[in-house]
Amino acid sequence: MDHRTDRRQFIKAFGGAIVAPCVLPGTHAKALGVGGAFGTPHNTLASGSDPVPNQPVGVARGVIPGRVVWVHDPNAADWAGPGYGHWWESDHTNQLVVDRMMSRAIQRVSDKSSDAKAWEALIKHFNRNHGDGNNGYRRGEKVTIKVNLVGCIIGWGVDPKTYDLVRGVDYMNASPQMILALLRQLVHAVGVRQQDISVGDPLSLFPNQFYGPLHAEFPDVHYLDHDGGNATYPRTLVQRSSVPFHWSCRPTGTTQDYVPVPYVEAKYLINMANLKSHTGAGVTLCAKNHYGSLSRKPPDQGYYDMHTSLPEKVHGSSQYRGLVDLMGHAHVGGKTLLCLIDGLYAGVHPIENAPRRFFTPPFNGQWTSSLFASQDPVAIDSVALDFLRTEWSNYPRMAGVDDYLHEAALAGSPPSGTFYDPDHAAGTARLASLGVHEHWNGEKQYSRNLGRREGIELVRAGSGAA
Repeated sequence: MDHRTDRRQFIKAFGGAIVAPCVLPGTHAKALGVGGAFGTPHNTLASGSDPVPNQPVGVARGVIPGRVVWVHDPNAADWAGPGYGHWWESDHTNQLVVDRMMSRAIQRVSDKSSDAKAWEALIKHFNRNHGDGNNGYRRGEKVTIKVNLVGCIIGWGVDPKTYDLVRGVDYMNASPQMILALLRQLVHAVGVRQQDISVGDPLSLFPNQFYGPLHAEFPDVHYLDHDGGNATYPRTLVQRSSVPFHWSCRPTGTTQDYVPVPYVEAKYLINMANLKSHTGAGVTLCAKNHYGSLSRKPPDQGYYDMHTSLPEKVHGSSQYRGLVDLMGHAHVGGKTLLCLIDGLYAGVHPIENAPRRFFTPPFNGQWTSSLFASQDPVAIDSVALDFLRTEWSNYPRMAGVDDYLHEAALAGSPPSGTFYDPDHAAGTARLASLGVHEHWNGEKQYSRNLGRREGIELVRAGSGAA
């Protein structure tokens, strides 16, 4: 099977009739089609102008407000490329280096000298801000980890009988090494019991190639799976709760969305996204990672089509963006203790089946070999966007690519005028600011790096960070 056929089958896996578009007054949406939702031709891209640097908006979040940690270690990724094994194999991604990257990221997010102290600071900060006092982790509290396994989406990459990854085997999914590093942190540094941890992508199947090394070390963790596996290859079936999810553009005539049970039962959620550009959204990072959180495909028949508010469909700024609802719902973004972006191997979704090397410094023609971490969901996507738009001149620069970040940062009074309230059927309680957004200057510096007491602070760690 050639790559073009593979890509067509991947895009087809997201198919389904496009119904009930949700476009607010003043927007300009193009007619929708399944193919168009995932593949904007280069000649139709509306390239955005270079943004003004160091103009922060919103309220910084986190135990150290607005801090985003970038760990870069070229020793993590040693893969010759397609045809030379697969990037996720232990011969090509170094688990010891990835463990060290995870440790550095956790410690630097909170400025603590050990993993245990760092997690304690992060959890206490989360609890103080959620009305639960100055409490650290308490035995029995559940943790759900949303990883990005979009290359394993139902109907595409994984054989549902054998649970082997059979198509797109080099696709840019969350790496098993990064997932394992996080599980080790939670079990050994935080003290979470394995049976209190759920990890996976509700829209995808959990393939043997990833499940094997994780289950071998942590057999009692719940590995979430859209289908629940089968008798030979058991997984944890993702079921929907009775907690509704509402879109703030208030579409009519659509099937109600509900939050998955593992999200509702969790005290804490960790969002582990990937570093990827996207043909319809410009970028797919922590916010868009939640496209899989409702356990149905974005354009599924009868439901609100999540793609209608992406910049490919609604150009420019000051528009309703459904990503803000996902970032703000009480049981989705609202439970997020920590945001991570697995940047070991970056790429383009969904038109490419293998990652790309980066050529801007400090990558210089090598894999990105990076991990990003923050308690501010807006700040971390802002930083990752700047990396992507610096490397590539197409999708990450389309008009409106950062509009969701402006809307999220100013969610209490957004430029679009939307009443963002994904927890209620009608606008009842506005979301507050979900974090801080700005763009860096030519030296990868944000406002707090320049000595200001607002905006983002980018902290660099690990060999090779420039």
